[in-house]
Amino acid sequence: MCGIAGIVSACAGSAPDEAAVRAMISPQRHRGPDAEGYHVDAQTGVALGHCRLSVIDLSAGAQPMSNEDGTVWTTFNGEIYNFRELRDRLTQMGHRFATRSDTEVIVHAYEQYGARCVEHFRGMFALAVWDAKTRTLFLARDRMGKKPLYYHEADGRFYFASEPKAILAAIGKRPDADPVAIHHYLTWGYVPAPHSAFKGFRVLPPAHTLTWRNGQIHIERYWRLAYLPKRQESEEALCDELLARLTESIKLRLISDVPLGAFLSGGIDSSTIVALMSGLITEPVKTFSIGFEEQAYNELPYARQVAERYHTDHHEFIVKADAASILPDLVWHYNEPYADSSAVPTYYLAKMTRQHVTVALNGDAGDENFAGYARYVANRMAASYDRLPGGVRSGLQRSTSRLPRLGSFKSPAQRAKRFMEALADPADRRYARWIGYFTDDMKASLYTPEFQAAVGESDPVALLGQAYADAGDVDWVDRSMAADTALYLPGDLMVKVDIASMAHALEVRSPFVDHEFMEFAASLPSNLKLRGWKRKYLLKKAVRDLLPPELLSRRKMGFGIPIDQWFRSELRDMAYDTLLSSRAVSRGLFRPEQIRRLLDEHMQLRGEWQFHLWALLMLELWFQRFIDGASG
Repeated sequence: MCGIAGIVSACAGSAPDEAAVRAMISPQRHRGPDAEGYHVDAQTGVALGHCRLSVIDLSAGAQPMSNEDGTVWTTFNGEIYNFRELRDRLTQMGHRFATRSDTEVIVHAYEQYGARCVEHFRGMFALAVWDAKTRTLFLARDRMGKKPLYYHEADGRFYFASEPKAILAAIGKRPDADPVAIHHYLTWGYVPAPHSAFKGFRVLPPAHTLTWRNGQIHIERYWRLAYLPKRQESEEALCDELLARLTESIKLRLISDVPLGAFLSGGIDSSTIVALMSGLITEPVKTFSIGFEEQAYNELPYARQVAERYHTDHHEFIVKADAASILPDLVWHYNEPYADSSAVPTYYLAKMTRQHVTVALNGDAGDENFAGYARYVANRMAASYDRLPGGVRSGLQRSTSRLPRLGSFKSPAQRAKRFMEALADPADRRYARWIGYFTDDMKASLYTPEFQAAVGESDPVALLGQAYADAGDVDWVDRSMAADTALYLPGDLMVKVDIASMAHALEVRSPFVDHEFMEFAASLPSNLKLRGWKRKYLLKKAVRDLLPPELLSRRKMGFGIPIDQWFRSELRDMAYDTLLSSRAVSRGLFRPEQIRRLLDEHMQLRGEWQFHLWALLMLELWFQRFIDGASG
């Protein structure tokens, strides 16, 4: 795992000096504290930088790395898990290797296959290749967006880096915020690619390549997850194949020259990873879990059951309400506004894990592969509702509108009310209401006229509509999973884990995100994932002999934190002082009376606005850190 950076001049013979690219590496050094390297060529007009977290070939994997004659260079962040197979194939084609690293495979694969080299890579990566002969810069990002990659053009130069603050360090200018990106953030809780909250910056989307030549940019998609055709084998045969494929994916991710372990939440996905991992290594698996003093959020007892069953070397950490003190650090590391509050426990989990190992496996994407979210049930029910006669639908909606808002946000009554209230919306806006933060009507009352004008006609929900369309002619279960795989998984979950882990120089690998495994999962009929009300049906059946029965039958808890309570206690003063400060009000984005209404209603138990308040708080802290000139 590493941090990468580079600058290319539009004109040959005017390369940036090394100080510029060193300035880009400096704020990313947490991503790669073991070593750093640079390649600057004034003749071709390029400067490349790299900071390294040494995991494979510790002695000879330094970057930037070139081919034999120095005409092709790469700086690369991630892991190519099938590098040994590729190295053997390329060697047979006449390429010569000087190291055992996966980095060198990228150089020779580019020589052999050009831009299509990424189609041969199985792993997580953000990479840059500089072809000195043609003055071509080639960027690529892995299929699911595990590794980040930003870029920016200014004053005849093209910049790229793992984090936007690296580009800010090179251009030396105070950035402006992009109102359209902020508009998207308030819908989704993250800024979706290709947008960036920094005006003029862009994010290369997952499964895309970018080619820069003579100042011209060409972006192309090289992979898309397909949900058709469907497999027809028996459940037993598919269970066997599922376990075999997942075991193979885990085995690939055990390649390491440094100690490794696993996150263990107590849920099915991470527990399955630990169970299978235990059968692949001789020593006890090192496992790491996070818990809370508030028992409604605490999964430690379930994690302990798995740890005891597989005799792991188990470690635990309790997150307390004073975790809010790390918010400035989170804002700095996440670079963009980011509203997923589970970043807090993930940050602490990564910190604890790094004290013992350098690499950890996790269970991300089990839900997106096997229909683990309750909203998939809701979307299927909504599709059935849409087929009812109009009069029946209207009657149900009128009845629901009269229901009082009683119980907590997660109570069955409130879930049912939110479900029915959304049914009148088109399918994409309905799903956005369920999974998003601020709805269109909330924004209408929150935005100032000036901010609404700056946002213009931009519609964040259009991204969801496009994801539905890209899924093809599939049912609503597959369509929901396809939308989450295209948006939520890379925009939220992958970002959360990459940033939290790399803040502590920890590499996290995700076997469920392996693209070959995901292709297999997508080919499974949806009724093997969602069987009636039973989510993850086939996965649970496949692992029934591996996990304690309690884990398979218990209600999904998720990785949330008690921010509803925190806002009414430790975070109360901070929320009022930050969101209603003269600095926040002077930005002219939001009507202060609406901000105060959300605060007051939540504090007085007249509403549950914790997720919205968290999103607003993280946004204002981001403004203060990056836009107000305090990003150093």
